[in-house]
Amino acid sequence: MAPDGPISLTDLVSVLRDCAGETDGVDLGGDIADRAFTDLGYDSVALMEVSARLAERFGLELDEDAAFDLGTPAEMLRRLNRAAAAEGEVL
Repeated sequence: MAPDGPISLTDLVSVLRDCAGETDGVDLGGDIADRAFTDLGYDSVALMEVSARLAERFGLELDEDAAFDLGTPAEMLRRLNRAAAAEGEVL
């Protein structure tokens, strides 16, 4: 289902928690927008799962290469919201 408005950091954090939980010492409730996914404990396998869940939840697909190129939650949100504006095109 495509979102009614922009996907928020709260939406993304919900998906991140669903996929891989939280690494010890990492507070996903804090200001994580510009922190590297690797610093948050998310490796390539976790990001593949995040990408799949985003497709299920919002109908927005990130191709595998794009998912790996996005280094921070802020970068991922920009890409997802551009896709939402383009009516769910694969990015």
